[in-house]
Amino acid sequence: MKIFAFLVLISSTIIYPQQSNSESILKLEHTVINTTNLQAEYKENLLLDEQLEKKSAGLAILYSLLLPGMGELYADAYDSGKYFTIAEGVLVATYIGMSVYANNQEDNYKAYATSNANVNTNGKDETYFATISEFDNIFQYNDEKALERNFNQMYETQSYFWKWASTEDRQTYRSMWSSSEQTFNDLRFVVGLMLLNRVVSAINAARLVSAYNSRIDEQMSWNISLGLKNNINLPTSVNLNFQTTF
Repeated sequence: MKIFAFLVLISSTIIYPQQSNSESILKLEHTVINTTNLQAEYKENLLLDEQLEKKSAGLAILYSLLLPGMGELYADAYDSGKYFTIAEGVLVATYIGMSVYANNQEDNYKAYATSNANVNTNGKDETYFATISEFDNIFQYNDEKALERNFNQMYETQSYFWKWASTEDRQTYRSMWSSSEQTFNDLRFVVGLMLLNRVVSAINAARLVSAYNSRIDEQMSWNISLGLKNNINLPTSVNLNFQTTF
């Protein structure tokens, strides 16, 4: 009986460690499977994030052409784009202000010509308003054109009549006319600056998008592998590998 009890005790001692080792191996294998699944899921999410985060240079250019600075905002770099937006605001305000001033001056010189030179402004072109600023009356102008034998440039007296009361009145009119014309000409320069601001912003936005996408491509990716190594004469060991790529 004692011998039987002793054998049972020895058998249980041998079987228990084997069961423990088996359970440990199963746990490790389960950990390997979970880690592999986690690695695959992370890589899949990383690829999705890259696809979502990458920007389009074409859209950046379009946004900047519509409103300077918006392409930079799209590229997450509005620190530089805000200056294009500010410049656009200043140019638009300048254009509006100059346009209002030029139109007011045009109304003023036409009203002045009507009051001080008996001018009928209906149906008159820009050349006519420029001409009456240089001659005191229509007769003086027609005489000069006759001497030059440019009869086709002479005005019909009744419809195009003008006569300044004095040379000073004509000079006052010319100052008002010149101010309006110069402002209208300057508006073309402002429009040119607005176009230039858009082009430069579009180029800058495309450059920033390219840099943004390059940073995403250069982000660090990682790989973790966990495995078991069985040695004939040594206990089973666990291998953990961690790799990074740039």
